[in-house]
This record gives sequence, structure tokens and C-alpha cells, in this order.
Amino acid sequence: MRLRNVKGAKDLINSYPKYIVDILEDTKLDLSEYNKNNLPVHMEIGMGKGKFVHTLAKLNKDVFYVGIERFDSVIVRALEKVIEEPLDNLLLLRFDAADLRDIIKPSSVERIYLNFSDPWPKVRHEKRRLASPTFLKQYKEVLVDNGELHQKTDNQSLFEYSIISINNYKMTITEMYLDLHNSDYTGNVTTEFEEKFKNKGQRIYKLTAKF
Repeated sequence: MRLRNVKGAKDLINSYPKYIVDILEDTKLDLSEYNKNNLPVHMEIGMGKGKFVHTLAKLNKDVFYVGIERFDSVIVRALEKVIEEPLDNLLLLRFDAADLRDIIKPSSVERIYLNFSDPWPKVRHEKRRLASPTFLKQYKEVLVDNGELHQKTDNQSLFEYSIISINNYKMTITEMYLDLHNSDYTGNVTTEFEEKFKNKGQRIYKLTAKF
């Protein structure tokens, strides 16, 4: 998918260091500098325009949320939400999640969300899938013991791949929904993509897993 350049995105990002950190080179980020109350940390990787993580931060003041996105043209939309409605328990990070363990300290995150990630359907792109062993290894390092991985997607092939990948990595799937919006699941917070898929009547898949 080709992203449209957003004029002035970089300048806006650089103007709000309290809300967003633009990580330009490998460095360990000490989240405690921003997480002043030492709250449990939940992280969304590939947060898009930020609706999901911003909503969660509003609803759960006892959790510190981190939203990760690598594209300026996308993360700037999330930043606009924070500027309009600032939240002390939300931090945005601009970097490529492929460098996750180079940026985030080990055993510092309690939950990771993967929402409607790029399915990367071609076999040669498997390592780019956010549920591939390459990424699972990184999640295991940054998550605390018994930390959780949550995934939602509309893509059945990606969901099936994720189940196999997670099982092969000796993780435990603790919940699974094959049609989330027609299930008994409560408290679901939607993303922008999810709203579109729901309105089209598309099935949404969800799972939760632990190492």
C-alpha cells in the first residue's frame, strides 16, 4: 500500500516531544522517563491513526499505553488526536518494530496488541509478518513473564498462519474468536480498519496468547 505524504508531518512530530518520540537510531528507550507513575505498560505495534490506543488510554488510566508506528504520514494522525485530547498515560513512538528489542528494554511490557497488521501474503515476505518467529522472539524479550499477545485481523490466512506460528513457538493460546462481533466478547475497542470491515459485514478474528 502506497502512503500519501502528509505535508508538515515531520515538523509537527518534532514540535511535541512530550507526546511522541521519533527514534532515529538504535537506542534503549527508558519508558519510565515518561511513565512517571510506574503503571503497567501495554503496547500497540502498527497503531495506524491511533484510534484504538487513544481510546484505551482514555478508558484505562491505570495503564500506560505506547503506540508504535513507523510512517510519519500515519503516526501524525495519531499525534493530532493526542494534541486535541492530551493523555498522560499515552506515548507515541515512531520507529520500525523490526528493531523492537533494540529500542525497548527487556521485561518492560505486559501486553502487546497487533491489530489488522499487513498480512504480507507472499512466502518470501514471511519474516515481515508481525506474528512470525522473528517477531515472536522479540516479543518474548520485551514482555514480562506471563505477558500477553493480542491479535485482531480480518485476514483468515494471516490468522491461520499466526495460530501455527504461535503454537510452534510453544506459546499458549488462552482465547480465540472466529467471528468477534458475533460472539459473547465484551469490551471490544475498535480500530479505524475494524470499523470499515464491520460495516461491510466482514468477519473479525481475535486471539490472545502467552509465552
